Amino acid sequence: MCGIVGYIGDRNVYDVLIKGLHRLEYRGYDSAGVALETPEGVLNVYKAKGKVSNLENFCKDKDLQASCGIAHTRWATHGEPSDVNAHPHFSDDRKLAIVHNGTIENYQILKDALIQHGCRFHSETDTEVLVQLIEYIKLKNNCQLIDAVREALNQVQGAYAIAVIEAGNPHQIIAARKSSPLVIGIGNDEFFLASDATPIVEFTKEVVYVKDNEIAILRRGEPMKLVTLSNEEVSIDVTALELSISQLEKGGYPHFMLKEIFEQPVTLRDCIRGRVIEGGKSILLNGVRDHKDKFINAKRIVIVACGTSWHAALIGKYLIQEMCDVPVNVEYASEFRYNHPVLEEGDVVIAISQSGETADTLAAIEIARDKGAFVYGISNVVGSSIPRATHSGTYIHVGPEIGVASTKAFTGQVMVLTLLAIAVGELRGTLTKEQIAEYGKEINAIPDLVKQVLKLDEQIKHLSAIYTYARNFLYLGRGYSYPAALEGALKLKEISYIHAEGYPAAEMKHGPIALIDAEMPSVIVAPYDHLYEKIVSNVQQVKSRGGSIIAIVTEGDTVISNIADHVLEVPKVPEWLTPIITSIPMQLLSYYIAINKGKDVDMPRNLAKSVTVE
Repeated sequence: MCGIVGYIGDRNVYDVLIKGLHRLEYRGYDSAGVALETPEGVLNVYKAKGKVSNLENFCKDKDLQASCGIAHTRWATHGEPSDVNAHPHFSDDRKLAIVHNGTIENYQILKDALIQHGCRFHSETDTEVLVQLIEYIKLKNNCQLIDAVREALNQVQGAYAIAVIEAGNPHQIIAARKSSPLVIGIGNDEFFLASDATPIVEFTKEVVYVKDNEIAILRRGEPMKLVTLSNEEVSIDVTALELSISQLEKGGYPHFMLKEIFEQPVTLRDCIRGRVIEGGKSILLNGVRDHKDKFINAKRIVIVACGTSWHAALIGKYLIQEMCDVPVNVEYASEFRYNHPVLEEGDVVIAISQSGETADTLAAIEIARDKGAFVYGISNVVGSSIPRATHSGTYIHVGPEIGVASTKAFTGQVMVLTLLAIAVGELRGTLTKEQIAEYGKEINAIPDLVKQVLKLDEQIKHLSAIYTYARNFLYLGRGYSYPAALEGALKLKEISYIHAEGYPAAEMKHGPIALIDAEMPSVIVAPYDHLYEKIVSNVQQVKSRGGSIIAIVTEGDTVISNIADHVLEVPKVPEWLTPIITSIPMQLLSYYIAINKGKDVDMPRNLAKSVTVE
């Protein structure tokens, strides 16, 4: 949540910052701002409520000359979205400016103390407290900015990624992180910094991922320096950035979400590549094979995740229990950390997060490690926090996902969990060589089958017009299709703002059936599987109560097709692969309904891509 970008160098500072904010806007779009320091050392701060385009309009007649600068796009936590609460924030004497991601948990205690010392506050944010604290320490101790920042961070509790600039020091940025991502790009006598690599890739391929409790000192004409909160210098690990500009552009599509839906044949192929080996006869996940004893001897597997990743985790539970014969618990990471989790020797914890920065999931990982569990991470973002915090893991390799509502990352997570279940089943001896070879063949066919499903695009586009103004939806499924239904309902909620509820189809009789009438459409995920006859009964129960039905069925279906109002046919695949196939039509349905309602599908209200606060 929230996006930071900063720059020191010869380029047009304002242009670099604005372009970076546009690339980071998926992280938050309640307000945006820039702090520019002129070559003479004067600090100018400009900010505006709303999207980055509002900030651009506000800055048209402003002094934009600068030798360095920092900028921010906000997802509101403390204080409503407003010009005043927007970042950057000044210190009281207006000599320091700061941008900040995360939350300062003890901000009120610090604020009360600073008020007693005469500090005046203008916003409702915890961020202003931090910059006032830095200024207070700097003046009290008559010290340099780096020392004041280090001392202030030793007093705060919570999560942060910050960048600070100082009037009169136009060639320096001080940056630091704890539990919130921060990456620094190294150019030719220039530095870039950002919440993730998307604003940097255009300018340099050399990056440094700042670690927790580290402070970066960026000074023009000097090498980058990293120190700890205890002022110990640490070595710098420069990484080559594996990202291209084309991955960050829409490529002719009207929205990132639609582009990412249509990328799935390619991203699934990338996810599979090098992992289905020996002509499909074996599955290779190095993170599993390198720790095979942990998986062979696992007595239980616990999966922790949030949101869409939690839905993928539910599918993972079905896969692992079916293929590996080991019990699996699925927990919301936000609840896991507070419900006194009981972990025993031999337990494996799998943590799933698209961004690799989800705060609740990171906290769950810390708890699991403290209790002695082996922790395996599944993430999309190379260099993010979760891959560093876990013992081992797997990247899903679907490329950057810009649309806030996850699409290709969801199918990528499900595919990795499928590969993991087969790989562990192979190690544990619960799958035969013949089964594994057949599974590998089926997996290799999935990208082309997804391409076939995408041909439903026009049909779904027309269908969406019928249901655009529905106020409620019910999504139903059984077995593997139940978590797929949950994910379908979440997509509709996220981008169209229509209330939608996912439910196990058999449980509908225990409450939700009371809601069904002619104005309550149901999306029923009903591929041909071992529960098909059961869900036919559920479809009939909805229809007999006047409910309108959109059914997702296997090609050639003749039973549900004669009951449902609208039918979307998908290719026949093994039951354990159906969630990947059936999720595509639901992604498209959500997209087109939201478009018909005039919603911003890439930046839905109140949401941000990376949830880095509790």
